[in-house]
Parts: sequence; structure tokens; C-alpha cells
Amino acid sequence: MRILRFAAAALIALAACSKPAVETPKEEKTAPSEPKVDALRLYVLDCGHIDVSDMGIFDKGGAYNGQKRSLVDTCFLIRHPSGDLVWDAGLPDAIHDAPDGVVNEPFTLTMPKTLKGQLERLGVPPDYVEFFSISHSHFDHLGNANLFKNSTFIVNEKERDYMFRPEARADSAAFAAYSDLEAAKKATFTDSYDVFGDGKVIIVSMPGHTPGHSVLLVNLDHSGPILLTGDLYHLTPARTNRTIPTFNTSAEETLASMDKFEELAKASGARVIIQHEAADFDNLPHAPAYLD
Repeated sequence: MRILRFAAAALIALAACSKPAVETPKEEKTAPSEPKVDALRLYVLDCGHIDVSDMGIFDKGGAYNGQKRSLVDTCFLIRHPSGDLVWDAGLPDAIHDAPDGVVNEPFTLTMPKTLKGQLERLGVPPDYVEFFSISHSHFDHLGNANLFKNSTFIVNEKERDYMFRPEARADSAAFAAYSDLEAAKKATFTDSYDVFGDGKVIIVSMPGHTPGHSVLLVNLDHSGPILLTGDLYHLTPARTNRTIPTFNTSAEETLASMDKFEELAKASGARVIIQHEAADFDNLPHAPAYLD
């Protein structure tokens, strides 16, 4: 798939030109471990920026041909009295040490902060995270996945099969970012998964972008329900116009998932957050602030 070839080339270039990830002194500071929370919290984490010189691949109908966009790559920490969940793992932290980012047209990848550093400052370093899950297995959502090899990996059955298929293993640069998850403790699902068993944090299958793509519904006590799109939509116009990227695995499944998503959004009354949409990211409190 074309999007994965872009990813492999970018990661190979990074490996060739960068030193191991070393954060600035500010990034390295670790906060004291925070005690378990007594109510649900949602932290928004900056997991990289993606400047796209030509958005043409994001709609098979050509709606974005020649357009430039700056996308965000967002990860989330959900803290629950019964444990912590990280949703998506962003771009590789090593990009933080490439001052001008990593360029592989049409993408320029930059990492102002590292995921590891952000979690440590919240008192929840990766080894403390009980659960890890992903919307899907593209490179910009799995860049730091191996940090969570000791967590329980919650994953759609079809997505796990897709991640560890022979073609994925052959893409050695991208595969190396998440290969440790193969041996991790896992919890798989087909339709939905209630992470803590109380209806507060629910992963829902929405295939089409990839075979096991999923979204996340977080039912917060004060802020109300939040619905994270994964890559069902990359942009606000994509939700309105139902545009389908050229690299989706099934256009038919994507359209059916869009219908299912909108029904869920309406039924839950959730605030929809498009994970790559800069305006949505900017309108959320950023860690260490949180929604509850």
C-alpha cells in the first residue's frame, strides 16, 4: 500500500540520519508517580505533526488534489480508577532528535515532544500503563507501540491479523516499531470492547480504513461523552463529504462505518474529535490539563 511505502521510507531515512532519542533536559524530567485517580480523566497528548504537500491520496475522488494541509498526530491517556489506557502511539519519538523533521514527500514529519516524556511528566511512564490500544496499525499510530509491550494490548482481531501478516513483516522499518506487541498479553474483540467493564471507555469496530479499524467512546462525568475518530475521518470536510482515502482497504466498509459512526455520535450525544484535525486538537485542553 502506498501509504505504508511512504512510512517505510521515512523511518529508514530517520534511522540512517538520527542518533538515539535523547530528550532535552526539560523533556527528561520525571514527575513523581501520581496515585490512582478516583474518577475518569482524558489527557490529550501531542504525538507529532504531519505537513502534507499534496493531499491527493486522502480522497480517491480527487477532492484534495494539490491541497496542502498541516495535520496533528494525537494520542490520548485515559485514566480510570481501575487502570490507565493509552490510545494510539503516534509518530516515533526518535523524530524529536531530527531538528528539521523527516521528509518523504508528500509528508514532513516533526515531533516537538515525545510521548514517553509526556507520560513521565504525568507520573504515568509507559511501564505503568495497564492497557494499550490503537485505532489502527498505520505508522503514525504505532510509532512508539513497543513502549507498551508490558501492557495488555487491546486490539480488534482482524487488525491484529493485519498487523502480523507476511506483507507487514516484510516492511521491516515500520514493523520494528510495534513488533514487541506480538508477544504482549492481549485482549481481542470483533465488534466492541468495554475496557473497564463499566461502560465508561468503549472501543467500537469501524472497519474500512484498515480491516480492524476502531474508534473510542469515552463517557466522562463532567465533560460528557467524547468520541475519537481514529482515521475514519482525517479532516472536518471528510466527515461532511464522506471522502475516502486511496489507501483504505475497503471503500464499502468505510461508508458503512461512517453510517455506524454517525448513528453512535447521535445516540450518545458525543463531542466528536477528529484525531488529525488541528482545530479539534487546539480546542482541547492539553496535558497536564485534562477533561473529566
